[in-house]
Amino acid sequence: MKIFLVEDNRAIASSLVYTLEHEGYSVTHCDTYQKALNSSGNEYDLMIFDITLPDGSGFELYKEISRFNPAPVIFLTAIDDENSILNGFDLGCEDYITKPFSTRELLARIKRTLRRNGTGEKLVRTGNITLDPEKNIVYKDSSPVELTALEYRIFSMLMQNLGKTVSRDIILERIWDISGNYVNDNTLTVYIKRIRQKLDTDLLKTVKGIGYRLEER
Repeated sequence: MKIFLVEDNRAIASSLVYTLEHEGYSVTHCDTYQKALNSSGNEYDLMIFDITLPDGSGFELYKEISRFNPAPVIFLTAIDDENSILNGFDLGCEDYITKPFSTRELLARIKRTLRRNGTGEKLVRTGNITLDPEKNIVYKDSSPVELTALEYRIFSMLMQNLGKTVSRDIILERIWDISGNYVNDNTLTVYIKRIRQKLDTDLLKTVKGIGYRLEER
């Protein structure tokens, strides 16, 4: 799932990018109106816009982008007056969330929006392997593969970046074991080995000195 985040508050943006990528989403972040326009030609499954940007309005940005990009939008803003909320829904937003907000609630609303718009159940496939991100299940052929929670998170990250090399540092930054403890470099190697054994596939490549890549096939 590709999410387009337009937010000028660095602390909020950094936290959201980290959280969303940790959940397996691919995030493009811009902090100004103009930068967002320049990045709007890409395809996205969902857009999350702040309303008050340093060089323009999130409302106006959505009006401009929605002419050629049909992705649903969630407005995430500190502006909580009734007129602004009504304006957002009049423009066609899927949701309007005011700051401060609960990260868990935002994630729930994102998933609901994606399901409502038919994008929350997209399967990711390569070769005979399929990832169902809605059910958190990996299939080989048509049979589910029993992965631990951490194995699934690692493999999901690679599947969501098919054909791209994901560095070991990036993976280590975004995963912890079931107890919330940091996973070290040697442990990651063990997990990758287990994933390979369980999937019995040659699609999971080691890029020496960098990280891992799942080949598209």
